[in-house]
Amino acid sequence: MRLGELAHRLGGCLHGDPEVEITGVAGIREAGEGDLTFLANPRFEREAEHTRAAAILVAANHQRLSRPVIELANPYLGFLEAVKMLRPAVPPIPSGVHPSAILGFGVKLGASVSIGAHTVIEAGVSIGDRTVISPLVYVGRGSRIGADGLVYPGVVIREDCALGDRIIVHSGSVIGADGFGFLPDGQQHVKIPQVGRVVVEDDVEIGACCAIDRGTVAETRIGRGTKFDNLVHIGHNVRIGEGSLLIAQVGIGGSTVIGRGVTLAGQVGIVGHVEIGDGAQVGAQAGVISSVPAGSRVWSTPAMPLAQSKRVSAAIKRTPGLLREVASLKRRVAELEGRLGVGGADGDSSAADASDGHASDGHASDGQASGAGASAADARAADSE
Repeated sequence: MRLGELAHRLGGCLHGDPEVEITGVAGIREAGEGDLTFLANPRFEREAEHTRAAAILVAANHQRLSRPVIELANPYLGFLEAVKMLRPAVPPIPSGVHPSAILGFGVKLGASVSIGAHTVIEAGVSIGDRTVISPLVYVGRGSRIGADGLVYPGVVIREDCALGDRIIVHSGSVIGADGFGFLPDGQQHVKIPQVGRVVVEDDVEIGACCAIDRGTVAETRIGRGTKFDNLVHIGHNVRIGEGSLLIAQVGIGGSTVIGRGVTLAGQVGIVGHVEIGDGAQVGAQAGVISSVPAGSRVWSTPAMPLAQSKRVSAAIKRTPGLLREVASLKRRVAELEGRLGVGGADGDSSAADASDGHASDGHASDGQASGAGASAADARAADSE
């Protein structure tokens, strides 16, 4: 495609030769001859000057570059549109049921549904128009999948689950496994029956190797437009609001309620039976042990407001210096007590010297001094609040 035509279709302003031929798309570092790339972050302006790309999508306030550019309000979105134009789409999967697939009694298939090889669809399942069920998928009895969905190979959807329209489920994910529920009776852990279901609303995407447990007696629900990264675990009875983002290795304990538009960054862990308010953001590796108000930004373990967490992290870095300072102060106090003739001065002085020596070596007395160091840090943090 010629650059002038591409600029017209993207609705951008071209600065450069409209006859330049664009044959592909690539990142700013990987781009080669004939490629289109984009510049959306000022950090990469220097690399934009040295890229081998044929043309660059830029924002209106861009620096001057030595190669053709197309100005757009949002270069990143423009690049995504260009990818659709320049990269051929995956050939459509033909509709129909593969001869090796197994369909139970009363299965209902919409128009143009595709069922792949060695897939098992149990009795009473309903699948909407144009949905693609890839090879080696299992769909349990009585489950429902809406229209225009895509289920990749190796997915398991257990019985009585409901998935909405335009859902995407990536390989290895299990929807509707039993929740983790056991009751100790003094001799063993008695399994609590998990007879609820999972409801996944419209436009949800579930990454690879995720697990969404069914409700104990009610339902686990994933709200419309929510997106999962890979390796996310959702416990039984959890409810997640619309438009939330769950990044890799998030784990949510049973019966927790996640609001709308919540972001849970990588490796966030949340205990059961708490609430995360609408629009909250939880930073990577945070451990949430209590409810989080709407609109909050929290981080660390236990999770705390982001600003407080940063102060705590800064204080921890100062701990070695504080330990040395405390040891030095103890030694000076002991010396003053000796000059004043306070009883036990010699013993105190020796103890202070020993503490100072241990502190510098990083031995057990660090723990004794750390209490004072932590108190000093806490006091300063409290003052700054």
